Amino acid sequence: MDTGALAVDAFAQLNITARTVGAGHDGGVDLVLDLHGVETPVQLKRRPLVTEDSARRLCSQVLPTLPADVALIVVSDRVTAEAGRVLTRNQAGYLDLRGRLVLHTPHVVIDAQVEPVTKRPERSDALSGKVGLEVATALLMEPNRPTAVRALARQLQRSPSTVSEVLKALRVQRLIDGDNSVLDTGLFWGVADRWPTVRVPLASPPRPGDASNTAALKLGLEDPHAPGWALTDSAAAAAYGAPIAFRTGQVLDFFVPDQSIVRRATTLLGGVEHGRQARATIRVAPVPAAVTGRVDLPANPLEWPLTHPLFVALDLAQDTGRGREILAGWTPEGGWTRVW
Repeated sequence: MDTGALAVDAFAQLNITARTVGAGHDGGVDLVLDLHGVETPVQLKRRPLVTEDSARRLCSQVLPTLPADVALIVVSDRVTAEAGRVLTRNQAGYLDLRGRLVLHTPHVVIDAQVEPVTKRPERSDALSGKVGLEVATALLMEPNRPTAVRALARQLQRSPSTVSEVLKALRVQRLIDGDNSVLDTGLFWGVADRWPTVRVPLASPPRPGDASNTAALKLGLEDPHAPGWALTDSAAAAAYGAPIAFRTGQVLDFFVPDQSIVRRATTLLGGVEHGRQARATIRVAPVPAAVTGRVDLPANPLEWPLTHPLFVALDLAQDTGRGREILAGWTPEGGWTRVW
């Protein structure tokens, strides 16, 4: 990873937006930090080791050449304690790749632990862990669009280095190409094999018109495009026009944003005792996009916002019989791209 990407990743871990600047920018600026709307330009210097002597040389040779508003950050595999003190006394900063980011300027003071770069293991399985599923499903939602690492990291609110590792592993497994576009159906079925399926049964579904439950359960019906309950599986597939019959009174399956909603729904709507029939099921969305990118179809008779067709398809794929037959005959209408 290049010096700029290392710095961007470190700041991202602190929820600070940083963007690299292309060659030829005036003032020797390599990076611009967005600190609550105030931009701070930065020049980066890469050194394998920074000692007290080398820190003094950097400060005497580099700082006088910088405009007053440009900060200096040294990126190094190791910055000694004495070197760190020299840099901060001179209102410069450093990223010690062993896990520390420091920047002292007249307007900014940062001193924080970050993830050590030298200890990051090589990812062998692209789809392992939550980030793997988040990256893979984001690519499947827009399978033909070349994807930049930093743009995807911002979208998912994940560090660029972690997203980069997942993308690299996906390329090694030949599930995406060099532009990070989806190659074929292999990525979908790989995600389907890892897709969480455990659901919590409810004695009754929520009623959209019941104001007392709408707020308590965070249904999100006032704005279907904001996070909230998202209909999935058979009911959603029928609403999207899949070749499946859905009857009135059939179980409704929902994704919800977090575990607290699951607990609250079980209390307000009732759990299901052994031997009784569930009227609805809920589970925490395996990836945030399942409840943040909800779809409001005008012709949907169930009047519930739907999850993205990708997540409906992943649910259907869990049924190796009828579910996969439905997938074989279903291409979502409305401009959605089929990836299975």
